[in-house]
Amino acid sequence: MEEADRAAAVAAVKDLLRVGSTAEDGLLGALVGEAFDLAERFTGQVLIERVVNERIAADGNWRRVTATPVRAISGVSAQGVALSADAFAVDIDGDGDGWVRVSGAPRVVSVALTAGLAGAWDELPSAIQGGIVRLAAFRFDARDGGEAAPAAVSALWRPYRRLRLIEGRQA
Repeated sequence: MEEADRAAAVAAVKDLLRVGSTAEDGLLGALVGEAFDLAERFTGQVLIERVVNERIAADGNWRRVTATPVRAISGVSAQGVALSADAFAVDIDGDGDGWVRVSGAPRVVSVALTAGLAGAWDELPSAIQGGIVRLAAFRFDARDGGEAAPAAVSALWRPYRRLRLIEGRQA
């Protein structure tokens, strides 16, 4: 999470908690980071755009990269050397899944891509923002207790959850 995005999220948590000082900003930043990571794992999506490198098998079959939604696939390399454009094919389907097919390369290649649901914190859907803010605020308030997180958090994120029940195929 970029520092500007973290600062915006911390400001939202402070507004919710009615905290006016900067004394707890470090702790709030860490809690926002934890909540953000949990939101990404829960939804199965990269929330704020970033560059990702993934390793995939280079066996001539279409392979789906795990980061989603994919905005761009910028290249494929093997052992640190970029492959020529005729050595691989890429596709981004309508669901934002990125697909790569590589042949004639070592067994494993690295795929460079850009993925993200939004470009910045303020572009995220309000439900995702709200869940992150509420979870960070809850964890701040419940530092001494062991209560479970509010169900409202998962309820806010659930419409954005992407589940893969079977391995997809690309034609």
